[in-house]
This record gives sequence, structure tokens and C-alpha cells, in this order.
Amino acid sequence: MQPHIDAMSLDDMKLAVVDALEDIKAFDITVMDVRRMTAVTSYMVVASGNSTRQCKAIADNVREKLKEKGIEARGVEGEKEGEWVLVDLGDIVVHVMVPTTRAYYNIEQLWTESQTRRTASAA
Repeated sequence: MQPHIDAMSLDDMKLAVVDALEDIKAFDITVMDVRRMTAVTSYMVVASGNSTRQCKAIADNVREKLKEKGIEARGVEGEKEGEWVLVDLGDIVVHVMVPTTRAYYNIEQLWTESQTRRTASAA
């Protein structure tokens, strides 16, 4: 985690991530507060795209929009395949998946004790 980020800027970062996801029409966006469950990250954001191409574009947009705000991705995994692209932003880890992959791995279920909030567009 990045200790220099305060709670307000972390909230701003979450909003920027969700905005970047929605820009490229990600759907079923879920934001999970995992601070009590792991020291690795504060939030996990899971979103879906209709195709591998869309998932790659969504992940690219997240990376670019956050870079514009001064936050560099620590790493990106799965870009080549595109079925599950992970963008590690330090305090927030973003998972973008095609629906079949998301249903198969069901990572939200792994974090059931976390505080989960669906965005309005996912309702």
C-alpha cells in the first residue's frame, strides 16, 4: 500500500477508477473494501467487459486515466489474453474480466467478509 495517500485521496482514487471503467462501458462494477482482510491492498474493484478486446481497452483506460492523476500502475497482468486483466495501482487492485471468467473464478465470493458496494450502474 502507499502510505502517503490519505483517506480523501483514496476515495478520489476509487472514484477515478470507477469513472475510467464506466468510460469504456464496463459493467457489473463492484468495489470491495478489503483493508481488514489483507495488507496487500485497500480495495479491490471487479468489473466486466463483453469481450477480450473490451477488457483490454477498459484496463488500458484505467491505467491511462490514473496516470493522468499522477498514479502509475505497479503492474498489469493478463493483457495478452484479455479474459482477465489485472491492474495493480497499489492501494487499489482492478480486475477486468469477461463474464464467463468472472463467473468461473467468482473472486467476489472469496472476499465475502469485505464491505461490498455495487455502483449505481451495476444495480
